[in-house]
Amino acid sequence: MTATGLKDLYRSMVLIREAEKTVLRLFSQNRMPGFIHSYIGEEATAVGVCAPLRPDDYVTSTHRGHGHIVAKGGDLKLFFAELYGKAAGYCKGKGGSMHVADLDLGILGANGIVGGGIAIAAGAALAAQLRGTDQVAVSFMGDGATDIGVFHESLNLAALWDLPVVFVVENNGYADFIAQRDHQRIEQVSGRAAGYGMAGETVDGNDVEAVQRAASEAVSRARGGRGPTLLECVTYRWRGHFEGDPQPYRSQDEVEAWKERDPLVLAERRLAGRGELGEAERDAIRDAVRARVAEAVEFAEGAPMPEPLSALEDVFTDGAEEGW
Repeated sequence: MTATGLKDLYRSMVLIREAEKTVLRLFSQNRMPGFIHSYIGEEATAVGVCAPLRPDDYVTSTHRGHGHIVAKGGDLKLFFAELYGKAAGYCKGKGGSMHVADLDLGILGANGIVGGGIAIAAGAALAAQLRGTDQVAVSFMGDGATDIGVFHESLNLAALWDLPVVFVVENNGYADFIAQRDHQRIEQVSGRAAGYGMAGETVDGNDVEAVQRAASEAVSRARGGRGPTLLECVTYRWRGHFEGDPQPYRSQDEVEAWKERDPLVLAERRLAGRGELGEAERDAIRDAVRARVAEAVEFAEGAPMPEPLSALEDVFTDGAEEGW
């Protein structure tokens, strides 16, 4: 497995950041419906984890899933169209921000239910194992999801059956509005791996190269039939739990301290120190990304709204189409 170069990882992080900044602007202008959970600040985790994945590998996401979709290679135009609730969107405008899916890319869906994707990823891994393929499934979740029953059930079976799955905990310090210290005695969630006899590791979730190294090892382990991994990426969300969250549970000083460890800036400094990125190229990368995002927004805003009767479609699977 060849590691993705830092500059390419950086480009992906910039794409997520610019897409999310645009989403926030559009949402604040009432041009975009729905509910938004921003991924800004956590870009290195999504990019580092998805770097070693193939297009046919599986990913299950969360309510804060925009970064996962983009990092896995999602189509930006279809992504924005979905957020706008347009018929051209990934889910025909029926999923919105919290339920984007692209089965062709192995994106089995973001999920508004806390921990909702954990068992789905384990199931996808089991299916791959039974088919005899070497596909891998990744389940993204927050620290709060590791307290619920399905987390423990899924890890137990995954370890017992050596399923090709990587459980990725994006530990941003808060389960919705509750600090980790107030809902868990442990400091490192990865320690829970020992209870199931699987590999566990905690990494700096703002260091994209560190995440990529750990994820590559976990994916290689899974693909080689050596079982699952619990990978904890310690990171931080810059925005509230949702847009409009007054955030009484944390201080602005805490937020600013974490912004000093901006994953994009950390990557920029490392690239500059290696002589691989100057200001001109950095600005060119940002300009190119902004142009891509603007094109996607233009597509989404110009796309038609769904026909009212389309709400009755896609409710049931058509057995005739499936050859039943």
